[in-house]
Amino acid sequence: MTEENYNYRTSQSLLRNQFPGKGKLQIPIIPKFEEKPGDFDNLLLIGFDKTHLEDQNHLDRMVHFFLYDYRFERVWKNPDNDIEKLSRYRAVLSPDFSMYLEMAPVMQLYNVFRNRWCGAYWASKGLRVVPTVNWGDESTFDFCFEGIEKGSVVAVSTYMASEHDNRQAQKEWFMAGYNEMLRRIEPEKIICYNTPFSEMQGDIVYVDYDLSSWRYMSYERSFHKDDLDAFKIGSTPNGNYDTIEPYLIGKGGGSAYGGKWKPNPNKPQDQRYWGKPGEIKTTIMRNGEIFRTKIGSDGRAEIERHETDHSRGDKHTNPHDHKINWNTPDEHPMPGPPINYPGGAPEFKQYVRTFSMDNYIIVPDGSMNFETISEFKRSLNWGAEIEFVWNNVTYGVVRYGTNNKITIYQANRPETEKVCDTADDALEYMLGDDRLRDVITKVNVISRTI
Repeated sequence: MTEENYNYRTSQSLLRNQFPGKGKLQIPIIPKFEEKPGDFDNLLLIGFDKTHLEDQNHLDRMVHFFLYDYRFERVWKNPDNDIEKLSRYRAVLSPDFSMYLEMAPVMQLYNVFRNRWCGAYWASKGLRVVPTVNWGDESTFDFCFEGIEKGSVVAVSTYMASEHDNRQAQKEWFMAGYNEMLRRIEPEKIICYNTPFSEMQGDIVYVDYDLSSWRYMSYERSFHKDDLDAFKIGSTPNGNYDTIEPYLIGKGGGSAYGGKWKPNPNKPQDQRYWGKPGEIKTTIMRNGEIFRTKIGSDGRAEIERHETDHSRGDKHTNPHDHKINWNTPDEHPMPGPPINYPGGAPEFKQYVRTFSMDNYIIVPDGSMNFETISEFKRSLNWGAEIEFVWNNVTYGVVRYGTNNKITIYQANRPETEKVCDTADDALEYMLGDDRLRDVITKVNVISRTI
């Protein structure tokens, strides 16, 4: 054997055996995180792809790897290259290599090993490391919690298990693994990136997904054009740089794919978009507004009448109609621009003349409220018309299909109107002394189309 062959054969880049674990799999053990005062106060995270040595503004954050794997493969292939940079942040979560249900079991096991090895290696170099926990189906439970000591602080993310964009909720899958994690690890604390599910137990440290995003990060670093070219979407990732485009988080332990939209059983107002061909479903909102939704021949809504002007008589007649478009990537109903009737509306004829209480939907208080900022943005992007109350004042938010602009205003006060290009712009609207972004999950929504 040549010296070159011997060096390769015995190198740690090949063997990765310097951190022996327990049991036959010998998955490396990440030492317990030693908490310091203030570690979890107002905690925010920063994606690995947004870290750099020149950063002076975000060092109080913990670094996360809830990203596409290609964005951080480098920490496995060249584990020494980023230690100096990562050591400057408050702490580092171990890399969340994917465990998609579609993966071969040996790949899931391999990714658990890589997660723990990197965490153990960083800890050996003096970094403060919190183990990230992920799982597949029940067949992974025999190994996916290995390498984490009982009573450890751990990190999870509900983002890819939550309903968003074209993904269906995968809460049942998530909670099965989460409860098994509680049983096996008995974690001291659980850092939860994105809104926790109400069923989640334990000492949870909630980390706001939106507030941790790139939109709330202040950079003083300038980038060379070559850096920008290196990270165009669709280009080959360059291992010498970090990505600098907005997050494209799209991974998790559940299915690698999204799904078609389905009505949320916890939101009765969603049910009005499906029914018997020809029937009209009547929905009574919390503010007394009435929406009548006509079901087409395929059992999906085709047009909806709103018996209200949404507190903007200059924009809507009472009543007005919206045609419902289903030609969206996730087949989600999207109302078109308002069809106004200044000379009086035509009759909204019902094809099916039998009466049934099934045609009536009474919306319970609170069921239209937004659980996350992302839900609000998604709703607006789908063309929602929303009314809500904050500090006893009613506000409206509408996206108009004619110019795709978003209008936000105080009810019946057109002079308070702000026209926005994006949902993020609308979230900067001031409700008195409060910014909408800071209270959107606390406002009482009294009328909402989507």
